Amino acid sequence: HVQLVESGGGSVQAGGSLRLSCAAFGYTANPYCLGWFRQAPGKEREGVAAIWRTADNTYYADSVRDRFTISRDDAKNTLSLQMNNLKPEDTAMYYCAAAPRASVTSCEFRLRKPNFDDWGQGTQVTVS
Repeated sequence: HVQLVESGGGSVQAGGSLRLSCAAFGYTANPYCLGWFRQAPGKEREGVAAIWRTADNTYYADSVRDRFTISRDDAKNTLSLQMNNLKPEDTAMYYCAAAPRASVTSCEFRLRKPNFDDWGQGTQVTVS
């Protein structure tokens, strides 16, 4: 039974920073593709960022590029999202997700879709 548990959400003023973390449990091998998604009230879930195995393969939504950084630590089974220069429009529930066997091209495609296999419960980010 796999599980993804997010933490690090909270309330921050515009221009501030937050760091989200996601702990992965139950995987027999590190998932190839990990990502962050968000959903604001009344809006569809959108892909924020994804990483395929290493930092050489990272993908971002245009709205967060140059402000957010996704990273992973496979030794600790964790995924992180550093969010800088936050804006009110970044307010949403943020979800960690995994596509364990996705290829490098599929990882990016599924971020845009969005279509991952395993999901966390989410952590709220509020920017005022």
